[in-house]
Amino acid sequence: MKRIGFSLVLFSLLLIISGCGSGAKTAAAPPPPIVETTEIHPQDVPIYSEYAAETYARDQVEVRGRVDGYIEKRLFQIGADVQAGQDLYVLDLRPYQADVAHAQGQVARSESALEFAKKQVSKLQADADLAQAEANLVKAKQDVDRLIPLVKQDAAAQQDLDNARAALDANQANVNAKKASVEQTRISTDTQISGAQAQLDTDRAALKTAQLNLEYATIKAPISGRIGDSLVQVGGLVSRNSPQPLTTIVPLDPIWVRFKVSEAEYLNLQRRNSQDRTLEAPLELILADGTAFPYKGKVENTVNAVDSKTGTLELQAKFPNPQHTVLPGQFGRIRLAASVRKGALLVPQRSVSDLQGLQSVFTVGDDNKAVARNVVTAERVGEYWVVQQGLKPGDKVIVEGLQRVRPGALVNPKPYHGADGAGK
Repeated sequence: MKRIGFSLVLFSLLLIISGCGSGAKTAAAPPPPIVETTEIHPQDVPIYSEYAAETYARDQVEVRGRVDGYIEKRLFQIGADVQAGQDLYVLDLRPYQADVAHAQGQVARSESALEFAKKQVSKLQADADLAQAEANLVKAKQDVDRLIPLVKQDAAAQQDLDNARAALDANQANVNAKKASVEQTRISTDTQISGAQAQLDTDRAALKTAQLNLEYATIKAPISGRIGDSLVQVGGLVSRNSPQPLTTIVPLDPIWVRFKVSEAEYLNLQRRNSQDRTLEAPLELILADGTAFPYKGKVENTVNAVDSKTGTLELQAKFPNPQHTVLPGQFGRIRLAASVRKGALLVPQRSVSDLQGLQSVFTVGDDNKAVARNVVTAERVGEYWVVQQGLKPGDKVIVEGLQRVRPGALVNPKPYHGADGAGK
């Protein structure tokens, strides 16, 4: 019995030892974690500066009435895009239609008066009387010329010659009177014609004014753009002297953006612009939600003075906006290529840890061990940081798998495949 008990104890000990050996094998060290790394190399990268920006419409127009009247129709949807010349409002047309009809009647009457003045017979009668008087004068002169030799030859009485000479003088006086009458009639007729012509011109001008007022009673869009709210509703009175517009129209394509740079930044941009036309480079507009506007812009204007209160200068840029997605009054940021950094080292932003203002990355050495490196970053370029200190060309920086990395631990590095190839 003692031998059997000893055998059981020994067997139990062997089982325990065997179990401990098996557990030791199960607790063996795990394989190194897989991480993704990128090898950094020097490269020339543009450095962008960002400025707070606001969009605005340069040629915003207030729509106003040019004649007085009550609105009968509104022909647009609030917030819709309208085209230049499109009908917006229709006023009560009846008063202006009546004015046009009255003016047309005045023109017709003036045309008749002018025609009558041109066809007057008084001048024709005066011309005929003058012609008759001139004929009588010629006959009287012939009588005198015929009697003079006859009187010298005592073939005719002196009395007949005296009578002929008196008749000649009378006819001469009559001719002079008829000429004066013709001139007076001509002046009178010309005056009547001129007066009738002037009256016709006045009535035609009045007709044109009436027709214009009738046209103005249908209010049209002066420019193309997006129309705002109607500040006077159907049935409301439109007055040409009202300080309040009917509505406003803002052109959306192109859209304008204003942003301000400091005086020092402006001087730097001016120096660079003289070398590589920096201010003519395309601009990028970052919208309020962080997305980039798909169309590039260009600086078009610079205001003529630095703001003495803020020490900034306003620049104005123009962006295509064919889909009208950007509206005036929106805020965003302008990205401007301010300089080019030569031989910059770029690391993905996700590879940089920031703890209480100290930045660090993990690199992988030749022995595949993770090494923590303190770095100093500068500008941000897309999804990358420019590293000023702490790294050198050829370093392999861990980008993915950082949560499994410990300083000095072995890792299994694999190439990092990011959204773009920068920094590889």
